Amino acid sequence: MTTMRSNRDVARIDRPTVARGMTDTHRVRPLVPPGYWAATDPFLLLMEDWFPEGVFDRHPHRGIETVTYVLDGTIEHYDNHGHSGTIGAGDAQWLTAGRGLIHNEKPAAGQTVHLLQLWVNLPQADKLVPPRHQDLRAIDVPVRREPGAEVRVFSGTSGGVVASTQNYAPVTLLEIRLEPGVTIAQDLLPDFNAFAVVLEGGGSLGSSSAAVSAGDVAWLTRSEGPSTVTFTAGGERLRAFLFAGQPLREPVAARGPFVMNTERELDEGYAEFRAQGERFGL
Repeated sequence: MTTMRSNRDVARIDRPTVARGMTDTHRVRPLVPPGYWAATDPFLLLMEDWFPEGVFDRHPHRGIETVTYVLDGTIEHYDNHGHSGTIGAGDAQWLTAGRGLIHNEKPAAGQTVHLLQLWVNLPQADKLVPPRHQDLRAIDVPVRREPGAEVRVFSGTSGGVVASTQNYAPVTLLEIRLEPGVTIAQDLLPDFNAFAVVLEGGGSLGSSSAAVSAGDVAWLTRSEGPSTVTFTAGGERLRAFLFAGQPLREPVAARGPFVMNTERELDEGYAEFRAQGERFGL
């Protein structure tokens, strides 16, 4: 029996601009700004950053997952659980903060790094899971290939290609590259909240062939059942990311890098962090 799929369309297109970040040498583009929890659920924020050494220092997280994708440069990372390493252009790190950790991500010496960082909310039942790292190396990421199209599957599935990435909140994360004039369709699970970020080139998206270009963030219409969204490159190559996730529909209480369900849980988390110091999250 063939499953009928609806064709998703573009609900709205945001065109965020680049602004000053934490210092004069830090530039940031808020692709998905924080605070609109119901609309972006299960995603909390998505930032595009350009920064050299010395911008970010060691900091804690609790109750979330951070997904860092390096567009250009090399990041050195470490945390208080003994995990350290480097990720370069095309690599991603899927970090589950869970009950808590202290970490830092900094550019390799002399470099300015360009990256995307996504924050994914953890379900209430999994807020205090042990911290976990998943390094998604470009060379190891599974790829869906069709004529004129390449889809790198960082999480979820695309055209039968399945990522081994483990999720608490189910998430599909794809990097889509299309040659001029090529169209590709991506299936989405029922109820998944989805948006696309166009990094390079331009083309059209969705059932109405809405025009998109580099820098656009296109949010898709919702669908209660199985659905499909189509990407078509215009007169030049298209490079885009697709993010889709199952909404949690749970209360959100956020304070800095901690995201829980209540203000009391935030107070408890910060008290634990202050009391434990370097042992935070152990």
